[in-house]
Amino acid sequence: MDLLPPASEAPAGGGAVGGRGLRRGVGFPSLKLVNVSMEEALPAEPVGVAYGRLTNGLTYYVRSNPKPRMRAALSLAVKVGSVVEEEDERGVAHIVEHLAFSATSRYTNHDIVRFLESIGAEFGACQNALTSSDETIYELLVPVDKPGLLSQAISVLAEFSSEVRVSAEDLEKERGAVLEEYRGGRNATGRMQDSHWTLLFEGSKYAECLPIGTEKVIRTVTHEAVRNFYHKWYNLSNMAVFAVGDFPDTQAVVELIKEHFGQKASISCPPLVIPEFPVPSHIEPRFSCFVESEAAGVARARLYGFSEREISIVRALMMSEIESAYLERDQMQSTSLRDEYLQHFLREEPVVGIEYEARLQKTLLPYISSAEVVKFAENFSTTSSCVIKIVEPRAHASLEDLKAVVLKVNTLEEKRSIPPWEEEQIPEEIVSQSPVPGIIVDKVEHPGIGATEMILSNGMRVCYKCTDFLDDQVVFTGFAYGGLSELSEDEYTSCTMGSTIAGEIGIFGYRPSVLMDMLAGKRAEVGTKVGAYMRSFSGDCSPSDLEIGLQLVYQLFTTKVEPREEEVKIVMQMAEEAIYAQERDPYTAFANRSREINYGNSYFFKPIRISDLKKVNPIRACEYFNMCFKDPSAFTVVVVGNIDPAISIPLILEYLGGIPKVQDTVQPLSREDLKGLPFKFPETIIREVVRSPMVEAQCFVQLGFPVVLKSTMMTEDIHYVGFLSKLLETKIMQVLRFKYGQVYSVNVGVFLGGNKPSRSGDVRGDISVNFSCDPDMSSRLVDFVLEEISYLQTEGPSEEDVWTILEIEQRAHENGLQENYYWLDRILRSYQSRIYSGDVGSTFMVQDEGRVKVREALTPQAMQMALRRVISFPCKKQYTVVILMPKSSCWNSLISVVCWSSGGFSRDAKILAGMAGALVVAASLWRYSRGALRS
Repeated sequence: MDLLPPASEAPAGGGAVGGRGLRRGVGFPSLKLVNVSMEEALPAEPVGVAYGRLTNGLTYYVRSNPKPRMRAALSLAVKVGSVVEEEDERGVAHIVEHLAFSATSRYTNHDIVRFLESIGAEFGACQNALTSSDETIYELLVPVDKPGLLSQAISVLAEFSSEVRVSAEDLEKERGAVLEEYRGGRNATGRMQDSHWTLLFEGSKYAECLPIGTEKVIRTVTHEAVRNFYHKWYNLSNMAVFAVGDFPDTQAVVELIKEHFGQKASISCPPLVIPEFPVPSHIEPRFSCFVESEAAGVARARLYGFSEREISIVRALMMSEIESAYLERDQMQSTSLRDEYLQHFLREEPVVGIEYEARLQKTLLPYISSAEVVKFAENFSTTSSCVIKIVEPRAHASLEDLKAVVLKVNTLEEKRSIPPWEEEQIPEEIVSQSPVPGIIVDKVEHPGIGATEMILSNGMRVCYKCTDFLDDQVVFTGFAYGGLSELSEDEYTSCTMGSTIAGEIGIFGYRPSVLMDMLAGKRAEVGTKVGAYMRSFSGDCSPSDLEIGLQLVYQLFTTKVEPREEEVKIVMQMAEEAIYAQERDPYTAFANRSREINYGNSYFFKPIRISDLKKVNPIRACEYFNMCFKDPSAFTVVVVGNIDPAISIPLILEYLGGIPKVQDTVQPLSREDLKGLPFKFPETIIREVVRSPMVEAQCFVQLGFPVVLKSTMMTEDIHYVGFLSKLLETKIMQVLRFKYGQVYSVNVGVFLGGNKPSRSGDVRGDISVNFSCDPDMSSRLVDFVLEEISYLQTEGPSEEDVWTILEIEQRAHENGLQENYYWLDRILRSYQSRIYSGDVGSTFMVQDEGRVKVREALTPQAMQMALRRVISFPCKKQYTVVILMPKSSCWNSLISVVCWSSGGFSRDAKILAGMAGALVVAASLWRYSRGALRS
């Protein structure tokens, strides 16, 4: 019994979406079904992995996997998290995770981090470890192309298992980073998540033991308490080590694990039994009205069930997902396989192998009926441990309101007074009438990059590259010059809303809900973007669904978005709520002010306000969007992936070549004719504090430095900017976190869009350093950053620094060469390069040679000179600093004034307090009068 029909037949229950059928992935349609009993348990031992247990209790999983090449995904998992903490230990499990990278018996002062970076394995926030309620996991992705690297990386995991050094000095150095991570989670999203977690697990210890812990414990816990927790719970019998990677001999890796872990013994013997903390069920539903001032913004199923069409859509979707996984079973990332084994160890989830999973799903899916789904939906009644929560920026609803709504729904369900769904009519095909295919008027091979370029009869340029990285992936992007910079101020706001309005109405000729049903079971998606200087569309699809993806592009160019009053009204309401949400968000206010300072006080960089929204002309907005995707001759399209030219080229000619020509171009086609944005970085030093109301005090810092790349050095300096940004990120992280322990992470960003993309002239932009910190430390940390950059400009980096940056870049490059998106991006950048003059192959080669040339010349002195050249020298003469700080209330300001005199009220303090009190009274009276007028 084969659920998937032959290619010439329409899919059951869903109609023949997409016209001609392409061959499905080899092997899946003929995959044999399994003969299985529903009562039969799945195998307990994982399939496809060397699996065992050492005499000291440590479990290991080892598997050879070639994706990515010459890399290994390693992990150490500990079945201990925050739920075992006592009240005075809240957050200690997470602190242990931090200290593991700080110092162990063999490593000190973050030498582990330096080792990881020296071999190209980056260290960063949330990249290398995580602590949850029930487990702590350490993760490494390391190269294995040099002798000893795998052994040393496994030895690092072994250090984590039993050799973490917890001294008073270590703890004090890391305490600030943990505090900053805590502060970072106290924003609107974090508070909502914590509230929801507490509500879900009410009545259990999970509700009390969030992994981040409490601020009091983080600030005051002693190193003895942390050490005791580590020795108490880090027992080898509660741990497993995982190694999945490109190594030929799994047994040799098992021997390395035995070498580094085998002689270790747990300090707590016999090991403590990890207690279970049950979560009690409840019959009465729980309610929560969570008011969050900074927030952005199934009874019918039990009564009427689901139609066969709905079931068939979900069935097709699930079958498509498992087919894709099966087709790429030999190309799975090592990290994905490692994570599957992690769940086997931590949750006892069966690992039966993708082939058996595919056979099992193919066997069972056809027999899952609507009645069975409805029966299962009974588990989701309000009497089955139901939790109902609403989040709103201002208090409108109460708990009683929520209870009344639930009671009403339950009553309507009992009386069967809820009407059924109204099913929409779903068209059978995306393109109702087949277009007249275009022809190839010119074709060029580019053997250096393995790509072929075609000029189609309607003027569209298409470049495709066949790869074998993933059997079930084809990605593509089309771009054309001309975007928002061409607009006048009068129509700018309306046209910027074009993409939003069109996206909600439907940009492919169908409403989004209808299109979603049409694409069920297909793996094809296409999105659009309108930027300052370009407009583009991008897609990702299965090779068997490439036709669908190209049909969507055809529809984008040949159907118009026509705004209807009711739809526009809903979209504008959504946009209004989004703007209100942004205005409440402190970080939005901070980002808006940063743009105004760094890029100029122009309407291009100003945020849209409610007053602007009221001026939006939806008809003009949709007209502009339609014009952006109308002229095929303006577009260059790059396609990369598992392409069979014999099948793909006819589809490209039909759906891309079949897009009709237009009489006149609708946007400037030459990059030289584009209108540049009014970018002008300040010529002096600007340090500004943006104060915003906050529920909990947070602080975010951005330092900006102008970047000017001279046209004479452009080819090399573009690459230097990448190396320099990573150098700055690494060195500033070493100072702010590892030396002073004051931040959790540092990000260095690069913006080079200050000019139109012309073929001549300098490139302008900025380099920004971003981090969050204690508000009281912000100015001091800014000075530390300036001192470090100044030192690098005057003294230069060390040989070790340069080697580390080269390794990180090389490893990222090697990984990228195995990814479709990486090649797509590089070919696109070749077309968009200022040196491109019609031959994308030669442009690609020049860019590649530029990278190699810079790498070969990258010495400490070369880095120093590049840093002087790219950023103003000295760096302290021209920069901007914007700091987001909490806005104090009038009452807090009054208290701070009073507290100026430690010995009581001084005469000046009394005068100031009186003035402040008068201002408060006056402000209150003014608000009252305004409220009375409004009423």
